[in-house]
Amino acid sequence: SDSGSDSEDSSLSDSELQEAFARGALKPGLNVVLEERPKRHNDTDGLKQCLAEFKQQLAWVERLDVTLGPVADPVSQSASTSDAVDPENDFQREMSFYRQAQAAVLEALPRLHKLRVPTRRPDDYFAEMAKSDQQMQKIRQKLKSKQEAMERSEKAKQLRAMRKYGKKVQVEILQRRQKEKKNMLNAVKKYQKGLSDKLDFLDEEQTSSQGNKKGNASQRTKKGPNAKRRYKNQKFGFGGKKKGSKWNTKESFNDVSSFQSKVAHNKGPGKGGRGGKGGKKALNKRPGKRARQKMKNRAR
Repeated sequence: SDSGSDSEDSSLSDSELQEAFARGALKPGLNVVLEERPKRHNDTDGLKQCLAEFKQQLAWVERLDVTLGPVADPVSQSASTSDAVDPENDFQREMSFYRQAQAAVLEALPRLHKLRVPTRRPDDYFAEMAKSDQQMQKIRQKLKSKQEAMERSEKAKQLRAMRKYGKKVQVEILQRRQKEKKNMLNAVKKYQKGLSDKLDFLDEEQTSSQGNKKGNASQRTKKGPNAKRRYKNQKFGFGGKKKGSKWNTKESFNDVSSFQSKVAHNKGPGKGGRGGKGGKKALNKRPGKRARQKMKNRAR
């Protein structure tokens, strides 16, 4: 009964295919004739030949095969087995690969050294690059342009800082000069109005100018006179200081020991001068307007 049902199903399927083919529902190429499955063949001779090739007794330096487990974990001091590694944990999985490679290196390097096989790249070793020379040239140019841009930026930053510092120093110098000028004008006004009878501000200005001159002179003659100057000094001697020798100082201005009132007021002998009374009038004569204006301007 089973065989009859199978044949009936197959006959029904064939009839349905025929009807579909008659309607034009089937197109060429959809029906593929399947060949019979190839019979399995046990090639014993071929397997034995492959096994003999695997069993060739070659030297280890020709094979370089190292089969080891991962190196011991330095934290736990134990080698992690494959069962302990979680394959879903990326970090743990990669670390197991790393430790296994580390164990292979630690095993292979001493053996290579023992066989006198070099393991370091020589200094004159040249290998073909994965990138072309044109690509490396572009990368070199890009790195160079980036470095030049950084240097230009750093130089511009330094110039801005120096310009800012110079402007600050210039402003400070101008402010100091204006302050000194203001103090000088105030002291002069006080002296003109009679509020003060001291001329210390003139002495300070003069000493400061003399100090600058002396400082410059000391810088120039710091090393002493040259041979020509020493010969002339030995031959002609020193005449002493000429320039500025008649300048008054604060001590000489305040020293009135040589002051004689009779001579100053024309009361001593020979008071008439050339023309008697006329000489006295000539000494006490008031200076002219232009002379008084010059004296006033000089006091300012």
